[in-house]
Amino acid sequence: MTTETQTFQAPVYTAQGKQGGTRQLPEGMFDGTVNVPVMHQAVKAFLANRRQGTAKTKTRGEVTGGNQKPWKQKGTGRARQGSIRAPNWPGGGTVFGPRPRSYTQIVPKQVRALARKSALNARARENAVLLVDELNYSAPRTKSILSLFESFGVTGKKVLLLTDGVKPNVYLSARNLAHAHVMPFSDVSTYHILWSDVVVIESSALTQSSAEA
Repeated sequence: MTTETQTFQAPVYTAQGKQGGTRQLPEGMFDGTVNVPVMHQAVKAFLANRRQGTAKTKTRGEVTGGNQKPWKQKGTGRARQGSIRAPNWPGGGTVFGPRPRSYTQIVPKQVRALARKSALNARARENAVLLVDELNYSAPRTKSILSLFESFGVTGKKVLLLTDGVKPNVYLSARNLAHAHVMPFSDVSTYHILWSDVVVIESSALTQSSAEA
């Protein structure tokens, strides 16, 4: 765990992709804290909570058939059998197979917040945090997002674009890109930050978040 306080600078771009200098990231959120165990706990819980838990196999009491004894108990020279749907028969029931269950893991709110903060600091340490002015698209257009990423110099990298609130047109513009993901800054999780190579944040979202904190 790294606890020393640091300050980070991030390049600022216009909505058209032109760089307009740098800006210091809010110290309350970007202070150099990187808590690896907490991030691991948050990511593990995120992946576990996505599991449906619906895997199920049938036991010998649930498979079809097998009501009649396949042959008499004695006199055949063969091993005694009571049902053709016993686990040792082809088509029989499964022993100790998976049953429907919940994989939900509860992580305290403070721990989730620390994990997200640690993930953002980890990307800031790698100079992988960029700021962009407000993005307002009148209609979905993938070409616009691709052009923006090209101007950032992040082509071929996994990009997480965090918007100030829900912006459907921005989301739809990047939906077809396998290497990009768009979501509101307030909804971002530790998993999504660590998934990305570069985090692009709308400046207004970062300003509002630091003000609320």
